Amino acid sequence: MKNGWGQTPNPYVELTREQWQALRRNTPLTLTAEELEELRGIDDPIDLSEVTDVYLPLTRLLNLHFSGSRARNAALGTFLCDDTGPAPYIVGIAGSVAVGKSTTARLLHTLLARWPEHPHVELVTTDGFLYPNAVLEERGIMHRKGFPESYDRRALVRFVSQVKAGVPEVSAPVYSHLEYDIVPGERQVVRKPDILLLEGLNVLQPAPMNSLAVFDFFDFSIYVDAKTEHIREWYLNRFHSLRRTAFNNPRSPFHYLASLPDEQATEFARGVWRDINEANLITNIQPTRARASLILHKGHDHSIRKISLRRT
Repeated sequence: MKNGWGQTPNPYVELTREQWQALRRNTPLTLTAEELEELRGIDDPIDLSEVTDVYLPLTRLLNLHFSGSRARNAALGTFLCDDTGPAPYIVGIAGSVAVGKSTTARLLHTLLARWPEHPHVELVTTDGFLYPNAVLEERGIMHRKGFPESYDRRALVRFVSQVKAGVPEVSAPVYSHLEYDIVPGERQVVRKPDILLLEGLNVLQPAPMNSLAVFDFFDFSIYVDAKTEHIREWYLNRFHSLRRTAFNNPRSPFHYLASLPDEQATEFARGVWRDINEANLITNIQPTRARASLILHKGHDHSIRKISLRRT
């Protein structure tokens, strides 16, 4: 929709890192350098200055949103004569493979749980809702693992809707990154959190016609963004780090990659990036960016340079 001057209005407020940092106000730093080291992802150089400049203002914003949501829920409960209590506040976190969204999710999980207003914070990743490898193989879509069709969308929507409805105990499947598959019989149990963080590639995807998407249950959503060429470089760096660590484990299905010559392994990783991760990013993930409540824009060095906050 355009305004009277023929320009499309920007739904976002664009803030530099310096402008965003000033919005921290008096939010205390409750994280140590040692704790941050445990939270950050492979080859993610995040430091405490990033936490102070970017994540503390973000937790302040989320706390204000959370408080406003509780007030609205209380008003609705009074109108309906319903004293079942407030619904959990749900935050979706999206972005490409290797962009750093898992570090963002773990940081927010830790920082938000240290606010007195919402001590019970749960983090769930959508990896647990991938179909098992056997199902992907049977359907001929193993090469599209991570694409929207590789997830059990109905189970994911059912899980989020039950959490939102205040069901006392809801469980999610568990995914093993070491074994690259769902762990049979293992579940992550979620018990009426104040805040649920849901992290995954496709959490901002719209629903098929006449159905619900997980996005419909979000109170707030975050997209971690970067240039595609930068994410490709980070992916390749992470791949080689995994060759030196996780892939050395004989239980890993990628164990054979640890002993390949570097040049051959790099060529393999470039193919995986091009044919799977970049294709998924361009076709499915990037188009959902404009649905996010807030976008964290990263520079080549992984640091967040700019923040876009949706006005409406």
